[in-house]
Amino acid sequence: MLTKFLGLWCLVCLLVVIGVAEGRVRHHRWEVKYEYKSPDCFNKLVIAINGQSPGPTIRAQQNDTIVVELKNSLLTENVAIHWHGIRQIGTPWFDGTEGVTQCPTLPGDTMVYKFVVDRPGTYLYHAHYGMQREGGLYGSIIVSPPDGVAEPFSYDYDRSILLNDWYHKSTYEQSTGLSSIPFVWVGEPQSLLINGRGRFNCSTPGIQTGLCNATNPQCAPYSFTVIPGKTYRLRIGSLTSLAALSFEIEGHNMTVVEADGHYVEPFVVKNLFIYSGETYSVLIKADQDPSRNYWSSVKVVSRNSTTPNGLATLNYYPNHPRKSPPTVPPQGPAWNDVESRLAQSLAIKARHGYIHPSPQKSDRVIVMLNTQNLVNGFYRWSVNNVSFNLPHTPYLIALKHKLKHVFDQNPPPEGYDAANYDIYSVAPNKNATTSNAIYKLEFNSTVDIILQNANTMNPNNSETHPWHLHGHDFWVLGYGKGKFNASVDPSNYNLDNPIMKNTVAVQPYGWTALRFKADNPGVWAFHCHIESHFYMGMGVVFEEGVEKLGPLPKSIMGCAHT
Repeated sequence: MLTKFLGLWCLVCLLVVIGVAEGRVRHHRWEVKYEYKSPDCFNKLVIAINGQSPGPTIRAQQNDTIVVELKNSLLTENVAIHWHGIRQIGTPWFDGTEGVTQCPTLPGDTMVYKFVVDRPGTYLYHAHYGMQREGGLYGSIIVSPPDGVAEPFSYDYDRSILLNDWYHKSTYEQSTGLSSIPFVWVGEPQSLLINGRGRFNCSTPGIQTGLCNATNPQCAPYSFTVIPGKTYRLRIGSLTSLAALSFEIEGHNMTVVEADGHYVEPFVVKNLFIYSGETYSVLIKADQDPSRNYWSSVKVVSRNSTTPNGLATLNYYPNHPRKSPPTVPPQGPAWNDVESRLAQSLAIKARHGYIHPSPQKSDRVIVMLNTQNLVNGFYRWSVNNVSFNLPHTPYLIALKHKLKHVFDQNPPPEGYDAANYDIYSVAPNKNATTSNAIYKLEFNSTVDIILQNANTMNPNNSETHPWHLHGHDFWVLGYGKGKFNASVDPSNYNLDNPIMKNTVAVQPYGWTALRFKADNPGVWAFHCHIESHFYMGMGVVFEEGVEKLGPLPKSIMGCAHT
């Protein structure tokens, strides 16, 4: 009897250990639909999840399985949601990228996403259909280490901050303008939102009576409360559709400790530069005068923007959360201070003891020249003079089912005429072509990507582009000014402690070098995370090891030749 009892007890213990190793299953049931909201006091249609924008935060532990039942109640619109920063190892069909990994979810239908969060860190989710992300369909994913596993820094409390820019025109109005002759640019955002709240000036001339209400509680400035003497981890993510941002908290330095789910060798900043698609964790200590509250401010950088700074308050308990700070809010850095932005990028290195060694050499180098072009009179963004179009049949399905006729089988260019191209001038020939061709990578090979910025079609103008890679993290090997020199610059790569990220910025008239392993079977988008730029063709797609995948789920099919 005792032997049987001990045997049963050992079996229970084994099951508990296995359960911990495999993680829990966390279910979420979401309904996506349009609702009227006033995040910046201006009333407009917002795409909400269960009535919320930003949507519900997904909280999990490493190795948990996330199940999201997504019902599309948009009535006349398809939808798809991308789980930004989640590598989808073994589940590439749930990456949520319409046209790449799935057909969109039709109105009235329900899509079930199921995937494992395999690393702790701060991640995001957002719409990946048309330009829906800027309509309010976005949120955070917070993944904690397993119980008993310590992180390399300590803090008392954990807070999340989501930053966004906000337009009053609908995504339909904006996409129509971008696709028209004459071209109609989306312009600068009307507001900046901190955790879904901002403040538009309702006295602005031309605003229809009744559309804007400055006393609406929906647009009351966000306030996060701190206890004097305590240390806080702020998980900061940006899902702007256009703007690069600077975030700061009046009177408080921030220690950067995490970037895109990877631990950073700590360094201190007064203001944090953050680009669309990036996440950071910073530590702050509530060690200032506790008798007052403090401003938190976010500002547009890299563009000479007319958008006013977004404001929130750091509320020192027991002051009232709505007690206004007695000072003028921080104005932030100069919008065109490229040197400071570049210095922060160079300071981000992998934390000692948490370095993932980079391969010392690559098997393939692809140089991507980012340019603005004309295609049959339409304004487009291009890579190596080719502007990207999504096919009607998603690549993952086409490649797995060997449907070679549904997209261009000719490989895209792997570089440009660097010797003769002047990155500082408007190109003499502004015309480009379009294609839906993809880069086919040898499985398990090491690939270098050189992102090269150049002049737009406006004289003396080059923009900042944050590039996001699906399905992988990459090593950031280096940044530089001017034109990348293939004979010289690789010798200066950081191969000792490069940070791994999933999103990285390339500065005006500059270059960024990154390296990744093509070791995740699937089809993966790589694109500028500025919503209008990807819509206008600034992206590519990589294929690797699709033949290693098992049967595809039927839930991702239902469009074009599927």
